[in-house]
Amino acid sequence: MDTKRTQRVADLLVHEVAQILQRDVKDPRVGFVTLTGAKVSPDLHYAWIYYTVLGEGAVREETKKGLDSARAFIRREVAPRLQLKSLPDIRFVYDDSVDRGFRLEELLQEIRHEPDEPDR
Repeated sequence: MDTKRTQRVADLLVHEVAQILQRDVKDPRVGFVTLTGAKVSPDLHYAWIYYTVLGEGAVREETKKGLDSARAFIRREVAPRLQLKSLPDIRFVYDDSVDRGFRLEELLQEIRHEPDEPDR
């Protein structure tokens, strides 16, 4: 169960990490990444930041490697901005909900375009 504090820290993390990714991370593997949310453990020791990226498996893997490579830098940059006693250990997790949404939309389109069977 998320408390107000953990949710507030998660929201702040997403905001600050998004700014750092946009302005400061120069790794070419980290292209057009969209942060979709975050979850912070109740003790504030761990944070899972969810992201999505357009592209197939190879693009996702390269983006994951780039984000993992930039983790220490991002953590260093976030620390003074959040002003917490200890900053959570940040982990990046691919958010597949967008992919599932696209797949669901495809299935709905297929259903709409199927011809109706005649009544017997």
